[in-house]
Amino acid sequence: MTTLVTGGTGFIGSALVRELLAAGHEVRVLVRGSGNRTPETLSGLPVELVYGDLTDADSLTRALEGCRTLFHAAADYRLWVPDPEPMYRTNVEGTRTLMRAALRTGVERVVYTSSVATLDVDTDGRPGDERRSAPEADQIGPYKRSKSLAEAEVLRMVRAEGLPAVVVNPSTPVGPRDIRPTPTGRMILDAASGRMPAYVETGLNLVHVEDVAAGHLAALRNGRIGERYILGGENLTLRELLARVAALVGGPPPRVRLPRRLVLPVAHAAEAWAGLTGREPLATVTGVKLAGKRMFFSSAKAERDLGYRARPVGEALLEALQWFRAEGRLNRPLVPPASADHPSYEEARGASE
Repeated sequence: MTTLVTGGTGFIGSALVRELLAAGHEVRVLVRGSGNRTPETLSGLPVELVYGDLTDADSLTRALEGCRTLFHAAADYRLWVPDPEPMYRTNVEGTRTLMRAALRTGVERVVYTSSVATLDVDTDGRPGDERRSAPEADQIGPYKRSKSLAEAEVLRMVRAEGLPAVVVNPSTPVGPRDIRPTPTGRMILDAASGRMPAYVETGLNLVHVEDVAAGHLAALRNGRIGERYILGGENLTLRELLARVAALVGGPPPRVRLPRRLVLPVAHAAEAWAGLTGREPLATVTGVKLAGKRMFFSSAKAERDLGYRARPVGEALLEALQWFRAEGRLNRPLVPPASADHPSYEEARGASE
């Protein structure tokens, strides 16, 4: 079975490619541009590279020829962009163009990688689920808005045009091979390096990137057309997350909690400076605004319907830091979690209170 993967060079996508190969799929990966150089994330993997772009319908048709299944994991994932229009072209128009190409070429099954950013959560911190979409007023920033529009278009095409698509909504993936790194990976790396002395109180759901990849295959096998499934792990406050990272490097967790109202002007200034320099800001207005709600979610539906399972997030954090250290991005030594020479996660969390 030949399978096309878009976004196969990215964090989730490259983990998905490995999962597909292990399951016996013949994997074709859509790569932007042209050339013969294998992307770093796919080095050594027996995959077929096809060159094209989500905005080029002809290239997508060629890429899908002979494919029975499609995993659309490509997306522009940034919390700050100087111009949001390219993000909308990729995430919304590109998704629509690809789904139309899938219909033209007779693809039998599509798994679309959405995000928990498209879902609603309660202000009291109770885990959200697949039943409620984020209202437009809560679609803060171009990334969240574009993913909401793209998911809505996929589901519309399922109903109106017979698109054979299942939607998966990963939470916040962490783990090895976060080359870029993602915004979350950068935060974990900064925390482990001692560059996060303070934090804003919020919450998020973290999951091992390889469990997200396995969840995609479970959705291919067992998911129902037109349904969406959260692929998540553990719900942690940011304080708890930073305490766990600190424990893994044998350091103290940050103790200073900053009110969002004080951080927001800093984020505005950082983005203004980024607009002048072209360098990514250390803090983003979107990120600070999103921190107003704890992004806690439940994967109960995926567990029940797909057989999805997620390992403890501590394993993902440890493997992420081991990979950063092996790549020379983290200079501090790691402390094995079972060691009696450093505080446990619970003790580290208590020290931050």
